[in-house]
Amino acid sequence: MTAPASLGEITKAAQAVQLDVFGALHEGADTVLLLGPHEPGFWAVFSSAPEAGDGAPDPMDRWSKRVIAPLAQQFGGTALFPSDGPPYAPFFSWAMQSGRAWQSPVTLLVHDRAGLWVSFRGALRLPYLLDLPATPTPPCTTCTAPCQTACPVGALNGDGYDVARCHAHLDTKEGKACLTQGCLVRSVCPVSQTYGRLAEQSHFHMKAFHPT
Repeated sequence: MTAPASLGEITKAAQAVQLDVFGALHEGADTVLLLGPHEPGFWAVFSSAPEAGDGAPDPMDRWSKRVIAPLAQQFGGTALFPSDGPPYAPFFSWAMQSGRAWQSPVTLLVHDRAGLWVSFRGALRLPYLLDLPATPTPPCTTCTAPCQTACPVGALNGDGYDVARCHAHLDTKEGKACLTQGCLVRSVCPVSQTYGRLAEQSHFHMKAFHPT
């Protein structure tokens, strides 16, 4: 099938709703485009949306579905979301295959644009093949890996992620900074620091991860 639009046109449409193409890959005769928050400015758009203030569960997931579904329709594709399942769409594998995300020294995905703040709000599966750009150099190849020593309790390092230790730290006075400003490991990444993500958004996600 002939592509009705270019990757640049789809990216422009995504950015108009404060999303961006975080990766692209071919699967058979399809193209999969991964969508993440377009920064700076994502938090202002989401926090003023009706989903953010209606008190119902999963506001960001609901916002993502409302915004991404029309993009899929506009370009003749299907919208896919990390929260839908089981079976769940393989977002982690797609990210690695896209050539724009890699395993970091602390095992989390690191992205060429978002660093360790990388997250995916959804994906577009398009029934045609788009021309894909060359992939960038992994950022960790020239980094001193401050992420490996940033966690104050060693819950997240090159050996993996001790979730129980992380939760225990967030319950302490010393863990308040992580809870209100976001994971120190993610924030210390040099690429993360250029991404433009606000502390308010990190606090939102940390509250979902660790309700108090």
